[in-house]
Amino acid sequence: MKLEKFYDRAYNWLYAEGPDLVIAIIIFLVGLWFIKFLRSRIRVRMSKRKVHSSLQPFFLSLSITGLYILLIITVFEIVGVHITVFTTIIGAFSVAAGLALSGTFQNFAGGVLILLLKPFEIEDNIVAQGQDGKVVSIQIFYTVLLTIDNKTIIIPNGKLFNEVIVNVSREGRRRLDFEVKLGYAADIEKAKKIMLDAIKTTPDIFDDPAVRVGLVGLESDSIRFTINVWVLPANYLNVKIALMEKIIKNLGAAGIAFPKPG
Repeated sequence: MKLEKFYDRAYNWLYAEGPDLVIAIIIFLVGLWFIKFLRSRIRVRMSKRKVHSSLQPFFLSLSITGLYILLIITVFEIVGVHITVFTTIIGAFSVAAGLALSGTFQNFAGGVLILLLKPFEIEDNIVAQGQDGKVVSIQIFYTVLLTIDNKTIIIPNGKLFNEVIVNVSREGRRRLDFEVKLGYAADIEKAKKIMLDAIKTTPDIFDDPAVRVGLVGLESDSIRFTINVWVLPANYLNVKIALMEKIIKNLGAAGIAFPKPG
């Protein structure tokens, strides 16, 4: 008797819910095939649009995961399983996780924006967060710089993207500026000629844009010359050291006096 009741209930349930169950299974199988098809299409589209290789797995995973969730919700709704409780639990978990990982999410968002907008790229020299170095790695959560004195600097992308970034490599050339102080007895034209000759004989200095040497200031005990030359960012420090040494030596050899320290 009990077995007959069970069969009756099973038959009634299949009769009432069977069509929806069959439709749900069909939609689930078709959805799986469609998601698999979209996965390959999304990967191809990102490659054609030259999306950064660090971002491709993230965007692909995010898209496919979202489609799977949408498919599961659709199947549940078709078979009459309401997921209001699950939605509430997921929402509460998301809020808690967001509060706990707000800093991490900020770094993640900064990394995504850096890789998409490209304010700098690998091998660029940048000045940011008080650090000056060459970009050796751009990760989702942080960027790695290598300084001229061989120090590795790791900067969180959240801080990096929200502050001023100076890209000294973007334009291909960097202007080198420094000043030289001479005594008032110095022959200005002779001093300028010596400085220009030193610039001409120093390697790795561009002729275009033109170099500039000129008097820019008068002080109580000295006159100030400014020197502007253009170099590759990678040669900046080497050229500065070589040029300053050559100018100081040549001026001294010509008998041009420097102001005495106060």
